[in-house]
Amino acid sequence: MRTFSRISTLAAAGALFLSVAPSCNKTAETPPPAAEKPAEPPKPAAPTPPAPEEPKGLPAPEDVAAAPATAEKTPSGLASKVLQPGTGKVKPDAVDLVNVHYTGWTTDGKMFDSSVMRGKPTSFPLNRVIPGWTEGLQLMVEGEKRRFWIPGALAYGDTPSRPGAPAGTLVFDVELLGIVKSPKAVEGPIKAPKDVAKAPKNATKTASGISYVVLSKGTGTAHPTATSEVAVIYTGWTLDGKMFDSAAVRGEAAVFPLNGVIPGWTEGVQLMVEGEKTRFWIPGNLAYGDTPSRPGAPAGTLVFDVELLKILN
Repeated sequence: MRTFSRISTLAAAGALFLSVAPSCNKTAETPPPAAEKPAEPPKPAAPTPPAPEEPKGLPAPEDVAAAPATAEKTPSGLASKVLQPGTGKVKPDAVDLVNVHYTGWTTDGKMFDSSVMRGKPTSFPLNRVIPGWTEGLQLMVEGEKRRFWIPGALAYGDTPSRPGAPAGTLVFDVELLGIVKSPKAVEGPIKAPKDVAKAPKNATKTASGISYVVLSKGTGTAHPTATSEVAVIYTGWTLDGKMFDSAAVRGEAAVFPLNGVIPGWTEGVQLMVEGEKTRFWIPGNLAYGDTPSRPGAPAGTLVFDVELLKILN
């Protein structure tokens, strides 16, 4: 919910006086003083326009107060009904990444959150959200729309400790747009590549100084943009072969907007297509710097193996 502030600007009009020089053939005369005009009363300030109304939420469904008798119910107390059958055949697992559109209401019909209102779907690993979502979305396939009634025990609680969180049973309409299957976790640390210390001669180099080698070609044709949200698997090393981070070891896809990461990633991942694996040598000025100010950040040129799993939006 956004609050808009208005700034009113008042413009004052100024008068420009011109003096005319007397003719050179006549003696200049001092003109009589101009009669003073009575002061005009101040004009009333323009009325301030009313502040725009806060955007209204999406209307609550008729059955928002309680799940109908026909709803599916699980042993945990979760209730749901299919609003639109899906086109996919695979269901996500708890460790998988999902891309969804959703709207949530309390049982009195008040909307408290909506990716639909924001106009942008959201992505997250299913094991990082409220238990009702973790359980419920595993019932769905891609393309499906489903309504959930999630009891407080599977949401934020009947008296939430998190400030601003909605209390009690919550109702969500969810559309499952996509699933990204998470790979199995790799026992780490992952051994550094042989060419970690320096990019090979066959590497492509960009104008900014990034070097890269395509390790395996992708199956997609589209490239992400600088504002795209992507799902990737990656491992990063310093030039001495020390691994400092790895989504592969964690066994989960990493999700982020490309304009929210180091510049070398913003540029480099835009060169990729879905399914592609690429090794990047990213100089310090496009990573965390040669002497990072961020505590614990790796210094200098960094090497990343990146697999672009999916362009989410």
